[in-house]
Amino acid sequence: MQESTSKENLFEIVELLGHLNIQYWIDGGWGVDLLLGKQSRIHRDVDVDYDSLHTKRLLNALKEKGYAITTDWSPTRIELFHPALGYIDIHPLVICEDGSAKQAGLHGDWYEFQSEWFTSTVFEGREIPCISAQAQKLFHSGYELREVDRIDLKNLETLL
Repeated sequence: MQESTSKENLFEIVELLGHLNIQYWIDGGWGVDLLLGKQSRIHRDVDVDYDSLHTKRLLNALKEKGYAITTDWSPTRIELFHPALGYIDIHPLVICEDGSAKQAGLHGDWYEFQSEWFTSTVFEGREIPCISAQAQKLFHSGYELREVDRIDLKNLETLL
């Protein structure tokens, strides 16, 4: 049973998303490491923000690959697990015409994403869409930080 998500697992997810032609951005710990240009710590999952219009198609593709839903907090997030590939945590976004987006909260509220938060970076020769360092730092607030969050914040500070 895979309790962490490796760089190879990340690449496999990126390839799947590219094959499905779904607009997406890597967020969370892997998103920070993409911006950093190297893996700085062990990651439990890959966090993916994506165009919510493709939720059904993405879930079907992940299930066909062998993932199973472990947490369904729709429409905010859905976490899936694959015994060999680890966890993926998908976050559906409503993409707006101006390039901004919003994500549903758990209590009927919305989180707003500014258009400049969506970027990409080259990681090991691959261009990968991700969430900006500025936004990642903002997302690491408002909750009790874990050790992995402190590592991410320290790494974000070197980027800002």
